[in-house]
Amino acid sequence: MKLKYLYLAFLLASALQSCVVMSPKKHKALLAERDSLATRTTTLEDQVSKLIADTSRIRQELASLKGNYNGLNDKYNTLDKNYNASSSKVSQLSTDLQKREARLKEVEEILRKRDEATNALKDKLQKALLGFQQSGLTVDIRNGKVYVSLTDKLLFPSGSIVIDDKGKQALKQLAAVLNKEADINIAVEGHTDNKKIKNLGQIKDNWDLSVLRATSVTRYLTETENIDPKRLTATGKGEFQPIDTANTPEALSRNRRIEIVLTPKLDELYNLITK
Repeated sequence: MKLKYLYLAFLLASALQSCVVMSPKKHKALLAERDSLATRTTTLEDQVSKLIADTSRIRQELASLKGNYNGLNDKYNTLDKNYNASSSKVSQLSTDLQKREARLKEVEEILRKRDEATNALKDKLQKALLGFQQSGLTVDIRNGKVYVSLTDKLLFPSGSIVIDDKGKQALKQLAAVLNKEADINIAVEGHTDNKKIKNLGQIKDNWDLSVLRATSVTRYLTETENIDPKRLTATGKGEFQPIDTANTPEALSRNRRIEIVLTPKLDELYNLITK
């Protein structure tokens, strides 16, 4: 037994010696491996630090990008709302424009019909009053209206407001046409020259003379020729709207006149414009 224990002790001592005692070559190898591990550890630590720094930077960039995205998204939403609002306005403007174009076409058509009616009325009056055109009667169109101009010598004796027979004949022919044209408004305008009135009794000046002559013609057309008085107006323009500014006898004669202004009723056009 003692030998057995001694043998075991020897074996244990040999094993311990083999563990403690190391060859120089193996020792150097272990040192080299340790240094290599230390270097690798330092490298890995540097890489980890770099990865941490990169991660932090990337997180900051990501946060910045998210901020930019949110800002751009807000701008997009604002632009989208503005676009939708603008699109709605454009659509409304387009609808309004179409309505205006349609109304404009209606107005143009009404004006075309008015011009046709005006030209037709002028032709009728020229034919009806053909016999008086040598006596100072003219028919023409101005601004969409028919003007029948009668010199004072065709209607009145000098300085008078009483219509003579020749004047009545001319007005009778005129009334025959106007009674068939119920949609024509009639304005009777009296005009004089610029010479002062002398010895005309209660007629004080050219204003009086122009007004009284206009009312004489209006009264004859309504009372004798039965034109509806609602269609007529009578005005005196005095000497202030001459058609010839020369001071010759011919110019003065042309300025002494009655102008009967005929205007087609434009109720349809008025209603279209105001609706």
